[in-house]
Amino acid sequence: MSALAELGPASGAAEPAGPKPKRLTAGRLGLYAFLIIAALFFLLPFYVMVITSLKPMSEIRYGNLFGWPAAPTIAAWLKAWASACTGVTCNGIEVGFFNSMKILIPSVILSIAIGAVTGYALSFWRPRGANVLFAVLLLGAFMPYQVFLYPLVRVFSMIYLYSTLICIVIVHTIFGLPVMTLLFRNFYAGIPIDLFKAARVDGGAFWSIFLQLIIPMSTPILIVAVILQITGIWNDFLFGLVFAGRENMPMTVQLNNIVNTTTGEREYNVNMAATILTALVPLVVYFISGRWFVRGIAAGAVKG
Repeated sequence: MSALAELGPASGAAEPAGPKPKRLTAGRLGLYAFLIIAALFFLLPFYVMVITSLKPMSEIRYGNLFGWPAAPTIAAWLKAWASACTGVTCNGIEVGFFNSMKILIPSVILSIAIGAVTGYALSFWRPRGANVLFAVLLLGAFMPYQVFLYPLVRVFSMIYLYSTLICIVIVHTIFGLPVMTLLFRNFYAGIPIDLFKAARVDGGAFWSIFLQLIIPMSTPILIVAVILQITGIWNDFLFGLVFAGRENMPMTVQLNNIVNTTTGEREYNVNMAATILTALVPLVVYFISGRWFVRGIAAGAVKG
């Protein structure tokens, strides 16, 4: 017993000391309360949308907004996807989904590619008038889009591109370029200039340095750019309505036609299902790569 008694805290045989539990202070309670309220603010409408989409109209008429459906059904989802009326046609939101994909993929690739090259050039090569060009791009990023609508409609009409797929892709590329350029320029500004100078000494040219040195270092900011562009382009309504034309209307425009139809009974379950389907792509993209998005934003902030 005496030997065991001698093994006290001073002898190192005591239980390992872990981090002390944090006290539940008033400030911490307030933080938790704020987080819970913020989560409910976003999750409660989503819960209502989901359960409403799973109810038949006979149950929705009772007015039990928060009640779980007595007999859940996906009939509203199937109708929203394949047979809901978007004006005079009843092809569902499926057509808008594929139109949105045709618009999204080339717009994201072009806007990010051009923005990355422009940000790289403004960061390292400094062409004549670079500061003026950057100021013009920033001005374009903060001006309201409505200012450009009529001039762009006239220009695209004169060159016979208005209401085509090429037209809407060009519009999204143009309006995504200022933000993408700013994003990449701030990220590249934090890369040590000595790396660029060493590549120049080794005989690297504009494109070889960009493709072999800069792009491999740009993974965090590329992920941020992809998420931003996918979210912005997929959720766009105004440009799709004005520039896409009837044959290329994106999912958001089709959703508006479903929700605001004035013929027959207003089917709230179909409307909710169509809304969730429309928001599904950016939600999936963010949940899959959300942690990379946060890392990229942090890296850009530190490096910029």
